[in-house]
Amino acid sequence: MSTETLFRPFHLNGLALPNRIAMAPMTRSFSPGGIPRENVAEYYRKRAAGGVGLIITEGTAVERTGAANDPNVPHFFGEALDGWAEVVKAVHGEQGLIAPQLWHVGALPNRRNPKNETAESPSGVYMAGKNNGNAMSDEDVADAIAAFARAAGDAKRLGFDAVELHGAHGYLIDQFFWDVTNQRDGAWGGAALPERARFAAEMLKAVRAAVGPDFPVIIRLSQWKQQDFGYRLAPTPDELLAWLAPLADAGADAFHCSQRRFWEPEFPDIDGAEGLNFAGWAKKLTGKATISVGSVGLTGEFVAGMGGESSQPASLDGLIARMERDEFDLVAVGRALIVDPDWAHKVRDNRFGELTDYTTASLGTLV
Repeated sequence: MSTETLFRPFHLNGLALPNRIAMAPMTRSFSPGGIPRENVAEYYRKRAAGGVGLIITEGTAVERTGAANDPNVPHFFGEALDGWAEVVKAVHGEQGLIAPQLWHVGALPNRRNPKNETAESPSGVYMAGKNNGNAMSDEDVADAIAAFARAAGDAKRLGFDAVELHGAHGYLIDQFFWDVTNQRDGAWGGAALPERARFAAEMLKAVRAAVGPDFPVIIRLSQWKQQDFGYRLAPTPDELLAWLAPLADAGADAFHCSQRRFWEPEFPDIDGAEGLNFAGWAKKLTGKATISVGSVGLTGEFVAGMGGESSQPASLDGLIARMERDEFDLVAVGRALIVDPDWAHKVRDNRFGELTDYTTASLGTLV
């Protein structure tokens, strides 16, 4: 199928994107001490030069205790901001657009930091029966919200073109959504998902206040958790709307809807095996822009890929068919862009024979 639909322009809250291809945020751990340096700037510069419409950076830790569980993950405060200013300069030098992903891992441990005494989360729980760190006080919650808003304001000041909040994959924001990890009473807990979504909604309001009305704000969400791949926060469209509507009202311009395989329907019992995916339903229910993601352009899915499984280039026909129906607005490409900064240009020019396999060894270098 023709790839022309991937290269249509798109406007997100006034930001003019040259095409529908985003770079998915992927943790690379090449920023010792939390500081992104020249190699990180060059890594993102190459993706801008290679034709990516919107680069979403790897997760960057906000200024809050326990936000990072890996000493090589970049920060988004203090000395690290000078490094990010150089990243922005490099990307803009190629006429690219870039958004930082703001991140707090919550209670989730990491192989480099398996027992983090500074970890914090809604209830000190990161999965059923597993504790790590401390339950947050109401003051901690307020400070975490302020840290995200402060980082968003810094992103705008540094010249970034948008900002994304990481509310997926079992990290802090998602730990508030999930009843397994949010066992709080009071304002930040509750039996119903919309109650537990208050943390994200208040954060979005604070971020919107920090960046103003005309700066694109994206939030990444997932039904699944890395602690439980099969979990679904919202098993019906009504529950999905009840979750997303308050976030849209609070200031989200776009939902980045993470799923492991973009072609899988969200509610196949309603619209069948070829039905709308997560991003498609989010767009249908809220009217907001959505970004789809999940094993784009490769034979294997990304969780297995991060665990050692190699993948080869795969057909884009299914993706193109969904985009021609405007099921969602943008598509985020992950591992294919780790191994090949020119992926977008090669797809545009039908140079499919030049696309590159992905292997876990690819994670060892910044190409």
